[in-house]
Formats: sequence, C-alpha cells, structure tokens
Amino acid sequence: MRRASELWQTVPMATRLRLVRRFRGLLRQKWRTLPELFPNRPAVETITAEFLPFLAACKFLERNAANILRARRAGFWGRPTWLPGVTSIIKRQPYGTVLILAPGNYPLMLPGIQILQSIVAGNAVALKPAPGGEPAAKMLSDLISSAGFPTGLCEILPTDSGSDAVAAGFDLIILTGSARTGRAVLEQASKTLTPTIMELSGVDPVFVLPDANLAHVARKLVYGARLNNGATCIAPHRVFIGHQDKTELVDRLRNLLKKKKLLFVDQDEKKRLQAFSATIKASGGSTETIGSVTLLTQIEGLHHLLDTDIFVPWLAIIGVADVEEALNLDRQVSYALGASIFGSEISAKLIAQKVSAGSICINDLIVPTADPRLPFGGARSSGYGTTRGAEGLLSLTRPVVTSVRRDIF
Repeated sequence: MRRASELWQTVPMATRLRLVRRFRGLLRQKWRTLPELFPNRPAVETITAEFLPFLAACKFLERNAANILRARRAGFWGRPTWLPGVTSIIKRQPYGTVLILAPGNYPLMLPGIQILQSIVAGNAVALKPAPGGEPAAKMLSDLISSAGFPTGLCEILPTDSGSDAVAAGFDLIILTGSARTGRAVLEQASKTLTPTIMELSGVDPVFVLPDANLAHVARKLVYGARLNNGATCIAPHRVFIGHQDKTELVDRLRNLLKKKKLLFVDQDEKKRLQAFSATIKASGGSTETIGSVTLLTQIEGLHHLLDTDIFVPWLAIIGVADVEEALNLDRQVSYALGASIFGSEISAKLIAQKVSAGSICINDLIVPTADPRLPFGGARSSGYGTTRGAEGLLSLTRPVVTSVRRDIF
C-alpha cells in the first residue's frame, strides 16, 4: 500500500478529481438498488441520509480539493527581520497509508467520504467494515475500481481484523465508533505512536428556550430519535426544557410516537438500554417506551446517570429552572459531539457560544451536519480530530515546510 501511495502521489490533482467525478456518476446510477443494502430501514432514509450526502461530498471534492491542498508560499511580507532572504513553501504531504475503522450505522456514506478524501489527498486506504457492513464495503471497492482508480489504493479488510490492522503499522488511523472502542484503539495505537482521528459517540443535549415552538421541537425530536433505528451518533438524548413547558412537550411526544411503527433496534444495545432503564427506575426515575423510543420523564436530580452512549432511541426530558441550570448540567457530561437549541435565533446564538459541542444546530438537528462543506468532530469522550469538509481533507495530510535562503549567492 505504501508503494501504491507513492505512485499515486505523482498523479496530478486534476486527474485524481476526474476519477472522483467518474465515481460520482457511477454512484448516482445505484440510487434504485442502494436501499436493498439496508432492508431494516426505510428506503427514503437511505437515500437522504447516505446517498445524497455522499454525492454532495464527491462534488465538494471536485470543486474545492485542489485549492484546499494547494501549496502556500511564505514570502517577503510578514517575514521576520532576522531572516533576510528566506522564503518558505508549505506543502500538504499525504500520510501514506490510512486505516479506516468504519461504523455499522452508516456503512456507506461515512467511510465512503473518508476513503475519497484520503485518496484525493494522496493516500492509500484500507477499510475495515463493521459486521454487517460488508455489502456496502464491497460496493465502495467496486465503484472505486470501476471509476479507474489504480489497483491497491483501496483494500477491504475482514470485519474481525481490527486489532491486527491497528498493530500493522499504518500511518494514520480513523475510527468512527463508540467511546469504548476508541479507548481500545488508542491504547493499541499508542504503542506505535500512530496518529489517530477519533469520531466517537455523543449523548447530545437539546436546549428548548421559553419562546420555542413546542410542536416543531416535538416533531424534530421524534425524527432525530428514530432516524436510522436510533443508531445516529448525533441523535438527541438529553432535552432541557423549562418546568412550565415540560408537560406539554411530553404530551406532544407521546401523541406523535403512538403513531409510529416499531423500529429494528440493535439487540445488544437494547439490552444496555434495559439495564440503563432499570438503574433509572431504581433511582426514582420514570421510563416508558412508545414507538420504540424510551422516554425518561422523571429524571430531575438524576442527570449524572445520563453520561452514557447507548446507541438506541431514548429521550430524557429534563425540567430546569432556566438555561443556566441546563448549561451547568450539560457541562457535567463527558461527551461533546452535537447539540441543538430551539428558540429565537438571537437568544440561541448567545447560548451556542457556551456549548462545547463540535456541531450546534439552531431550530434543527442532525440534518445540517450533512452539508459537505462542514467539518465534523467532537471533544472529550466524543473524540478529537476532524472528518469531512475542508478541515477533514487537510487532516489527511501533514504540513511540510521547505525554506530557502537566497541572499548568499
């Protein structure tokens, strides 16, 4: 793979992007058959949550990758006076070989964007799909081959090869997964000092301001909680709302959820949720499950129990006296991936400055993060580093500086 990367780095950027455009054309032709890869979720979700964002990410690369990765010159202007005659060029150098440890929830779009960005940046890639993600991985590999990318630029590994792959000596590792998996990968990667990008779980907060439209909030919460059978890393989970509005929001949620069909929830995660619910009840809380979404409605004083990344549909509706109380409670949780704020734009923007999440939506959730121009990443137990957008593309390279002194000849 290193040899493949070295040869690929000699290929002009215009040629690389021409192959991306060909890849996008081939992917577009798959729109009818793509939902067959994911029989346990509605076809419309596959199209809107995987297919369309993936196409948009391809087009983003075609239009912007050359400028993002272009070398930058540090010349005369701004040069320190003690460095007369020195000019420098900052180039973006690919890491070489990139290992992508893919998630099981969005096994096409998420690793697909990471693969294309890695290859465009000049790297060779090995993809280790999650169990169940083999068909999507094969589709990605076939599309890359059919688009004309050189052999050896993208290898597919067995689903059970994660530990061996992490120890194999890759130049960069990208993980999209749980915090538990992140800790295990980091421990192993530290032995070889392999740099990593960690896109990990979230337990996203939702701040409902007094002037929020509760009907709109309820619709968004139901959509976000149920999307992809609840297996979305930036799904809403902790909903902070004033005591005076809590009952109305809970009633609206119940009425909406009663009309929904049952979801295909991961059984292992479902067992974790059952244990979690038992702990809540034993501590004095109240839980109920409607439309495959578990509502925690008497959770005041138990917020410390919510610091967990259970990957199924659950919503904790937490009554607070004011926004400051909500922000203080949120700071006690170790995860910081996404957040949503519902209310007037002016007030919401002020609150957004105090939230530590990597992605904040105002009067919406999840959907805006599909914009290919935007970077995605979290902090604390939600990981570090960036994927997607210009920042994600740059993170697949390292800066190399060449300085030249010209005043000695």
